[in-house]
Amino acid sequence: MTPPRVTAVMLAYGAEPWLADAARAVLASTDVAVDLIVVDNGCTGEGVEVVKGFAGVRVLRPEENTGYSGGCRVGAAEATGDFLVFVNSDAIVTPDALAKIVAVAAEDGVGAAMASIRLADRPDTINTSGNPLHFTGLSWAGGNGEPASQHMRRTTVPSVSGCCFAMRAEVWRKLDGFAAEYFAYHEDTELSLRLWQQGFRIEYVPDAVVRHHYEFSRNTLKLYLVERNRLITLLTAYEGRTLAVLAPMLLTTELAMLAASVAGGWGRQKARGWGWLWTNRAWVRARRRQLQSERRVPDGVIAERMTAKVALNEAAPPGMGLFNLLAGAYWKLSRPLLKRA
Repeated sequence: MTPPRVTAVMLAYGAEPWLADAARAVLASTDVAVDLIVVDNGCTGEGVEVVKGFAGVRVLRPEENTGYSGGCRVGAAEATGDFLVFVNSDAIVTPDALAKIVAVAAEDGVGAAMASIRLADRPDTINTSGNPLHFTGLSWAGGNGEPASQHMRRTTVPSVSGCCFAMRAEVWRKLDGFAAEYFAYHEDTELSLRLWQQGFRIEYVPDAVVRHHYEFSRNTLKLYLVERNRLITLLTAYEGRTLAVLAPMLLTTELAMLAASVAGGWGRQKARGWGWLWTNRAWVRARRRQLQSERRVPDGVIAERMTAKVALNEAAPPGMGLFNLLAGAYWKLSRPLLKRA
């Protein structure tokens, strides 16, 4: 049989010490006919110069740093494959990983399929096996730090990780991919939510292994983007009735995040996110009209995939235990209202 035609998209920004290794691994993939598009968003190391000499690689250079969202759009617009695979520049795919996630992405009803993302220095440990989605819009790396042996079953998950996932190119084009306005962070959550709203499901493929040179970071730009983009998703992707039912807990979450931002020294960034929403309110309204007109599945169905409990790990701010108690109680009361809708 003819192997599936796959275009992989990889972004380059900053030093990129793993870019060449990541590109070689993609090009060495078995059972797929793969080409690789590298989007140079401002690589300062030698990686781009190295990979542009590889057979099967095209390098695109936007006029400015387009972020993860915009860079993926730039690469996907030039794709020729029937399937798109997005791979981080610090993620090393095993030879059969792309073929396995592409095979699942090709199944009827599947919108996207993600690999089993492992920590590169501990490949028997999960980095993410699918990202949970909290009903307040929070999301995180599911299963991070847990033994991979506990995540060896294929499962349907709420959200893909942008680290490595596949989808049919026609589905990407139908949804118009990531919104460039997100720039970076939470765009994978938003795309996943829209896939669910179109009646697709998202699959985690446990034997498609990717070793990720993951380093947790918490800088003010990231915190600004994560919080701003969470609010964009809530305001544009949730149904009006859902926002009304969840309003008290969403307001509580905002107050909690404001307190956490002030205590953590990024209160200005939190306020800056609100400012962006106000300045760009016309785009937010237009985006909301678009997404609500396109959806086929109500929030009551999608709520079955959401959680009310935030994982308590080293990245969790103080007070999350109390937040989980409040959120759990509220979700228990409000979820039946969403299901009836």
